[in-house]
Amino acid sequence: MRIRKNLGEAYSPLYFLASLGSGGLAVTFFMFLMFMVDHPGRPIPVYEDILAAVMDGGAARQSLVAVSLAGIVWFAVQHYRLLVWNIREYVAFRKTAAFSTLRSSDSEVQLMAIPLTYAMGVNVMFVLGALFVPGLWGIVEYLFPFAMLAFLLIGIYAGVIFQTFFTRVLAYGHFDCEKNNSLSQMLSIFAFSMVGVGMSAAAAMSHNSLTSGLGIILATFFAGIVMTLGVIKIVLGFRAMLAHGINYEASVSLWIVIPILTILAITINRISMGLVHNFGAEIHPWFHVIIFTMFIAVQLLFGFLGYGIMAELGYFRKFISGEGKSVVAYAAICPGVAFFVLGNFLINKGLVAADVVERFSLAYFLLYIPLVLVQLQSIRVLAKLNSKLLKI
Repeated sequence: MRIRKNLGEAYSPLYFLASLGSGGLAVTFFMFLMFMVDHPGRPIPVYEDILAAVMDGGAARQSLVAVSLAGIVWFAVQHYRLLVWNIREYVAFRKTAAFSTLRSSDSEVQLMAIPLTYAMGVNVMFVLGALFVPGLWGIVEYLFPFAMLAFLLIGIYAGVIFQTFFTRVLAYGHFDCEKNNSLSQMLSIFAFSMVGVGMSAAAAMSHNSLTSGLGIILATFFAGIVMTLGVIKIVLGFRAMLAHGINYEASVSLWIVIPILTILAITINRISMGLVHNFGAEIHPWFHVIIFTMFIAVQLLFGFLGYGIMAELGYFRKFISGEGKSVVAYAAICPGVAFFVLGNFLINKGLVAADVVERFSLAYFLLYIPLVLVQLQSIRVLAKLNSKLLKI
């Protein structure tokens, strides 16, 4: 696909969400390998585990590996391709009058899409390294501090953007609550949550108590920010929506709660893993069943609520299937990705671990049907949006 260039004032930082969506879809294909390919002694599958599955597995497992690797590579390439494109367009956009207008308006929060996507880029890089670099896991303890540093720098960058924006609106006011009648302001919470879950990877996977402990602290730090700001933003957003109705073009923002909840749930899971592996904690598998179920229940609440409102307003007919062009529509991809990922955790880290469902049983695969349908729909919608908004 040839991508448009030199958008100038027509560019929006929300185009970073196109890259984010591709990165998220790469992660969805990694979930199949994560939970359906054996990786004894390691928290995630690595090159050696994939090779063993290809050499010694049956036709079904070999097909699973082939499809999963193809999906990971394809969407990872699209993720980094669109990331580079966005950086170039954003650098040019900063020189326009439209950028100055953005920085002085409530839409300045759109800049949080940049660190959000950078954090996804680090996650995708970790997946690619684990799967395609032989022997990488042997030196992973040396890599965790660098990964944490990368996430910390991204978190600081996100903090500077948010501090600049929030300081201005709190110091001088002029925040238009009536026009912010959506949950689009929660983009900042989404960014901080992505940094926090990145920190939690080292917390869960490192066997060095210092690295793991630092990962737990930093992941908890960002989770605290996410929960505090989340309460503020969601109350303000619903107050404005109840008073004025939802912003038509931004109605998809109701789904932003879904990826935030997935990231928080995985952060909690990883912190608990670190506590068990390195600090002697005992956590029953049913704890994760309860956490994942609770979070998925809220995801379904916002999922059906958002779908009903957007269907009522004709959002899908215009901005997804129709001729309407809105870069905000890219926000529809991450909820599907997030629901798929958390569903995987509920099934495998929850129900299978708690002996409620047997791995690879009929019930196990039946539970995957709605997840795969959501994954395929997310891929289809992303392809439509890319063709409409990016293709020359």
